[in-house]
Amino acid sequence: MPSMSTARSGTLCFVESPVQLLNVLEWAHLAGASGDIGPDHRVTLVVLSPTDPMTRGQLRRMAELARDEGHTVRWEEARGGATAPFHTIGGLAGPLRRAARIVIGDPFSRYVQLLLTITRAAELVVVDDGTATMEFVSQLARGERLVRWHRRGGRPGPRDLVFAPVSAVARRRLTPDGERRTVEVFSAMPIDSVPDGVRVTRNDFTWTRARFGPPRMTKGADLVGTSLVETGVVDPDRYLEAVRALARAHGATRYFAHRRESSDKLHRLAIETGLEVVRPDLPLELIARRGPIGRTILSFPSTVVHTLPLALAGTEVRVAVCDIDPAWLTENASPRAQGFLSGVTGTARDVHRLASVAPAV
Repeated sequence: MPSMSTARSGTLCFVESPVQLLNVLEWAHLAGASGDIGPDHRVTLVVLSPTDPMTRGQLRRMAELARDEGHTVRWEEARGGATAPFHTIGGLAGPLRRAARIVIGDPFSRYVQLLLTITRAAELVVVDDGTATMEFVSQLARGERLVRWHRRGGRPGPRDLVFAPVSAVARRRLTPDGERRTVEVFSAMPIDSVPDGVRVTRNDFTWTRARFGPPRMTKGADLVGTSLVETGVVDPDRYLEAVRALARAHGATRYFAHRRESSDKLHRLAIETGLEVVRPDLPLELIARRGPIGRTILSFPSTVVHTLPLALAGTEVRVAVCDIDPAWLTENASPRAQGFLSGVTGTARDVHRLASVAPAV
């Protein structure tokens, strides 16, 4: 059994989505350039694979890009059956204990929180997982339990209560502790209230811009999809009406689907709006940077209104965001949903803000 005094070394990164993997590559590129991860700029990426095919496909493509950059990729079928979590966690216990630095993409993930209880790494890094990063930082600053913004308020459910001790330990691991533990947040999102001791590093998509593009632009507009219907925030009929009206008003011809959008919804959307539905095989930041892409990209409040202007810096592509009308929200939407979505739009830089669209007739 290794000695407790064995020196820890290496960087171990845990990702569960293509965007998280992209942002680990961005972080590694910047950290390598500054000398923070040694002369070879290499990390070990552990993919905790989800089950839905579109996300898995994008993750496979991103894993190829990571290997091209010289990083080690370890693919874990972390959700491949009832015993899969035990095999995954058991196999990762050793690397977790040996790692000097842990990089994670989703601090709200119960899987990641469980892994954080094993590590004793002195450096923790949280890379962007989209708009959730904004909520994570604010909850950490207020000392609150970690809860995703779109979950309905109220008392914790039975599963929350069972998992509460693990979540509490994970939150402590994500809190700086003097010289014993440092915490960095690597983000393209606007972060106002920074917890004491947390270092925030700006993600401006340097790796993406160096690796891809500039893109060829088309004359029309492209529309970016969102999973707000799938998360129970926005009514599906209202969403469809808004997409139809937005496409007509701005001459959009393509709809880039979010990886979590359901096939039934997308089929209905294609029939009722006439838009060409595109299922990207990479995160939209890379798709847009590679091109071809419309001169105008239309979006509802989401991560891309913050990231696309950075990825497309130096091009003539315009990003426009349409507010979510409160009337579109479902009765089950979290009371925090409207304020959070307004904040996502209001804090976006270098985007054109559109008024909420009226339903098409």
